[in-house]
Amino acid sequence: MLHFDIITIFPEFFREAFEYGIVRRARAAGLVEIAAHDLRDWTSDKHRMVDDRPFGGGDGMVLKPEPIFAAVASLVGANRRESVAAGKRVVLLSPQGRSFTQALAAEFANCEQLVLICGRYEGVDERVAEALVTDEISIGDYVLSGGEPAALVVIDATVRLLPGALGSATSAANESFSDGVLDYPHYTRPPEFEGMRAPKVLLNGNHAEIARWRREASLNKTKRNRPDLLK
Repeated sequence: MLHFDIITIFPEFFREAFEYGIVRRARAAGLVEIAAHDLRDWTSDKHRMVDDRPFGGGDGMVLKPEPIFAAVASLVGANRRESVAAGKRVVLLSPQGRSFTQALAAEFANCEQLVLICGRYEGVDERVAEALVTDEISIGDYVLSGGEPAALVVIDATVRLLPGALGSATSAANESFSDGVLDYPHYTRPPEFEGMRAPKVLLNGNHAEIARWRREASLNKTKRNRPDLLK
């Protein structure tokens, strides 16, 4: 079983997020366990403060290091990157992180525990990234209000790669990015819609021809939409 522990100041954000689709089925099958933890539970002052103003001035607030280090120590049993046990990853969701990819999702799917730290405000004290986390991850070149939506993306992309999570054993292997290119186009009934016809090759039952068409269509779509993947 893969355990996800989410550290957030808004645990209620996740209240119903995992009650649908593949993630729900994976939880029901005992493949994954997901828990959202309130960062304020690891504060030590009466006001349960998790943020403070940035040194050097500037806009906004910064999440403090103390409660985050304490939360990770409680959940993982380590408060330094080098002490995190094999099979466990501590992930900071951040616009400054490296890009989250299908290959990284596959790595995560082989773990036993993933701790996801959701940033907020102007960010997280840099000592968290420097000394605590094993991975600093971004889901794209844009800024979100917090790491919570990014956590949903990471969990969904990872869970669907767990053996038994999908209805077909080959579904994940045939998707976009699984072999470095985009997925081939898909068609279903009706064969003709408003003058637009599905490719004849998909209707002829010749599996070798269909496989060749799909590979060529996959490459053409990649050249058109994501030529950077072919470099």
